[in-house]
Amino acid sequence: MLSRCEEMGQDPAIDVSGLTKSFGGKLALSGLTMTVPRGEVFGFLGPNGAGKTTAVKLLLGLSRASAGEGAVLGAPLGSLDARRHIGYLPELFRYQGWLRAGEVLGLHGDLARVQRSSLRESIPKVLETVGLAGLADRRVDTFSKGMQQRLGLAVALLGDPELVLLDEPTSALDPVGRHDVREILRQLKDRGVAVFLNSHLLSEVEQICDRAAVVDHGRVVAQGSLEQLLQGPTIRIRCTGLTEDALEQLGRFGSMSRDGEWVTIAGPREQEIPAIVAAIVTSGGSIFAVDSGQQTLEERFLQLVDAG
Repeated sequence: MLSRCEEMGQDPAIDVSGLTKSFGGKLALSGLTMTVPRGEVFGFLGPNGAGKTTAVKLLLGLSRASAGEGAVLGAPLGSLDARRHIGYLPELFRYQGWLRAGEVLGLHGDLARVQRSSLRESIPKVLETVGLAGLADRRVDTFSKGMQQRLGLAVALLGDPELVLLDEPTSALDPVGRHDVREILRQLKDRGVAVFLNSHLLSEVEQICDRAAVVDHGRVVAQGSLEQLLQGPTIRIRCTGLTEDALEQLGRFGSMSRDGEWVTIAGPREQEIPAIVAAIVTSGGSIFAVDSGQQTLEERFLQLVDAG
């Protein structure tokens, strides 16, 4: 079966294999292999220090890999031509307060070598896209933190990039702002733009991403569609009095985790639920609640990181 990129006759937006990076003998990223087609929103998840920022630097050509290979937009990592078609919003950024919003965009447009004629049309367009229409003449130091976050996103959208890398794009935004960003990402996807999204807000990732990878201690511990990562249905049981033998018995029904009195089992078939309840009762445990449903991305993320 052909991939979407093959069907369209396009190179993937990101295609890396065995990408590894060490700093002073310390492994920061090990064997990263992934392909992100155009028109996909891809989540890159992991705890602090897991290697996410290192991966982004390699993709942008800001750092060189110790081993492995890769391409971005069909060009080798670090290609200057490819970088001109990439939009980037870092997690930590600061614009000079005395500059006006339009001046910030103009400066970054010049650095990206966006044609001046195109830039004059693009600045009001991207400001409107991020919800800052008509504010090109406002100074940055009069913007709230959320407005500055929107301005950073506008910078990343300059020049109609083919790939956008976003590091915590909704971290400073209220619920309305996060909704707006999700709509922007959907619009980018519809235009065939690939979005590589770093975020700690797992509920946001769950709503917008087509696929995701979870990285921990420099290694990818899981990767796939959200359906594949979440492992299907789950059952959550609030119970007490469970012995180690009882917990081992429950593990045969699926991937299991425990948080206080709550036991979560991922992947059981619906017809197995009575057997799960019976196993707890038979072992002497007491059940206070049974909740069957879909595992959340946060629950799965914690399972993967704990296992790593």
